[in-house]
Amino acid sequence: MKTYSAKAGDITQDWILVDATDQVLGRLASQIAIRLRGKHKATFTPHMATGDFVVVTNVDKLRVTGNKAQQKTYFRHSGFPGGIYQTTFDKMHAKYPDRVLKHAVKGMLPKGPLGYAMLKQMKVYTGDAHPHAAQQPKAVKL
Repeated sequence: MKTYSAKAGDITQDWILVDATDQVLGRLASQIAIRLRGKHKATFTPHMATGDFVVVTNVDKLRVTGNKAQQKTYFRHSGFPGGIYQTTFDKMHAKYPDRVLKHAVKGMLPKGPLGYAMLKQMKVYTGDAHPHAAQQPKAVKL
């Protein structure tokens, strides 16, 4: 028996719509990462982007459990000595609600060109509206 390996012509990518209202950040991010990677399909191939396109709405209504809102910190660095910046989940979520989910999903995807391509298949919006109605995304409860 031979191992199946998907080819570029065999890949079919669907569009799914996820509502992030009252969803827990980490649990939602892990389910989105599985969909982006394509692990939910029987045609999963590790070296190809076989996953679906994911449209996430209402990301400003995400939540975290416990004291993570005040204790979870995000770091970034300017590249200069002593140029580290840190911010809490509350501040990041208030100013850039989409970055919180993108940061969580990015950590769950492979590093390198394949992971970057998968991350581009995720579209994140703060409100209920999105410009992807022409793709007819299927609403999925994750």
